[in-house]
Amino acid sequence: MNDDQEQKKINANTIESLDENSPVTAAGSSFQEELAGKTEECKALNDKYLRLAAEFENYKRLTQRDQREQIRFGNEQLLKELLPVVDNMERAIKAARTNSGDSALVQGVELTLKQLSGVLAKFGVQAIETAGQEFDPSAHQAVSYGPSNDVSANNVLDEFQKGYRLHDRILRAAMVSVSSGPSQPSEHDSTTN
Repeated sequence: MNDDQEQKKINANTIESLDENSPVTAAGSSFQEELAGKTEECKALNDKYLRLAAEFENYKRLTQRDQREQIRFGNEQLLKELLPVVDNMERAIKAARTNSGDSALVQGVELTLKQLSGVLAKFGVQAIETAGQEFDPSAHQAVSYGPSNDVSANNVLDEFQKGYRLHDRILRAAMVSVSSGPSQPSEHDSTTN
């Protein structure tokens, strides 16, 4: 017999002679337990990885949304600062018309106002409609409340300062007077007649 055949015979005899309580079998069962533990650890780490990956995707999505909002509304403060300039130009035109001012100067201011309004519109600024509209506390700031026979209750009676919206946000609320409806004769008035 050669050495290989002799080695195989010894190995076969050794395997046959092992019983279940031998240290090799105990080592095998310990190996199985260790393998099961490592499998559980691997599953736990995989779950942790999947949760972390989902959290990162959510973070990335929120960051992109914040970035879009920043781009869309980043110039909000500058636009707010320009609104008083628009107001003053409108007042100047109104005053010049009532005082029969220099028509060339009025036309120049009107053209400048039109150009400035166009620039504001280009960046998403729109005037808030108020005349005859129902009072909206999110877009209107009521500075007075009074009776009117011409305008129904809870509708805008008069506008004191224009309001503006930037895309879907209120840039500045319109300052308005709100109608309380037709004036009711008081009890004092009805007893004197």
